[in-house]
Amino acid sequence: MTEPDIKKGLAGVVVDTTAVSKVNPETNSLLYRGYPVQDLAANCTFEEVAYLLWNGELPDPAQLAEFEQLERSRRHLPDVAKDAIDLLPLDAHPMDVVRTAVSALGAADPRAADADPEANLDKAITLFAQLPAIVAYIQRRRRGLDLVEPRDDLGYSANFLHMTFGEVPDEVVVSAFDVSMILYAEHSFNASTFTARVVTSTLSDLYSAVVAGIGALKGPLHGGAPGPVLDMLDAIGAPNEAATWIEGELVAGRRIMGMGHRIYRVRDPRAAVLERATKRLEQAGISTGRLELARAVERAAEGALRARHPDRPLLANVEFYTAVLLDTVGLDRAEFSPTFAVGRAGGWTAHVEEQRATGRLIRPASTYVGPMPSP
Repeated sequence: MTEPDIKKGLAGVVVDTTAVSKVNPETNSLLYRGYPVQDLAANCTFEEVAYLLWNGELPDPAQLAEFEQLERSRRHLPDVAKDAIDLLPLDAHPMDVVRTAVSALGAADPRAADADPEANLDKAITLFAQLPAIVAYIQRRRRGLDLVEPRDDLGYSANFLHMTFGEVPDEVVVSAFDVSMILYAEHSFNASTFTARVVTSTLSDLYSAVVAGIGALKGPLHGGAPGPVLDMLDAIGAPNEAATWIEGELVAGRRIMGMGHRIYRVRDPRAAVLERATKRLEQAGISTGRLELARAVERAAEGALRARHPDRPLLANVEFYTAVLLDTVGLDRAEFSPTFAVGRAGGWTAHVEEQRATGRLIRPASTYVGPMPSP
């Protein structure tokens, strides 16, 4: 009997088509609905990008104004979500808290089971509007601070930061944060998106798919890496210590957090955009001093890893400079992954609708290697 060709982790397996985004490792490019992500980050707001993911095209001024008015009207944190958060321990993992709050929203929504495309889009917009309130309240609660109500006169990212810190930061901070949100929004069939699509393929509801996506994003091999990246930078301490520290980790067989990507064989294009955004903050006098250290660590890791794997260099991924940027913005490192989830929710919900349209249950096969039947 011929042994099956097993693709561990579904590496290289094409399971479906998608029109939402395209990752091209050969050209080091990422497209959202045909638009290069670098161009979107340079020219668009996060609201425009969310609209693009859901509707397939960027909004005109009238469409954008209508969308912004709708989103801003739904920013209030519902009592059911706040109560769910308040019931959890203060030291609960923030991703667990986000997951629980979204689950509570779904349980309280009488339209949860309505899978009509218009209903799903409406739910996606509501969730998009409410997630910043959830994540901002989680950070404030952990710091012993009260909830800050949203403002409807601010853009999405400015309002997110207002609810987190109780004031609106400088425009350069808002702009850098908005760029980061655009870069988190979508990345083809990544682990959390594929998880959301699997749940959707069972004809479960949008909230269940997003909750599952949050669970997948929590893992350190996916969206859970930015916090540990900052831990790594703190452990290294100074740029001139980077090479020695990296070499020690590799000899010990440990992973270098924020380095390497399952798809890219060159530098993650999002990392370069985030690095430049962080540099702009530094030039504006807003800095934690970690950017120089991060660059030294990236150079040391690239050199050490290239020496071991010359045919497969491991370069910085999106989470490496996410850690530096969000730390510079002022977020607690425990909030990095929840913030990533806020950005990714637009992509998840776009994929939910696309998967629902296929109407096919995702159910891969496996090869049994356990014991044979016995009496």
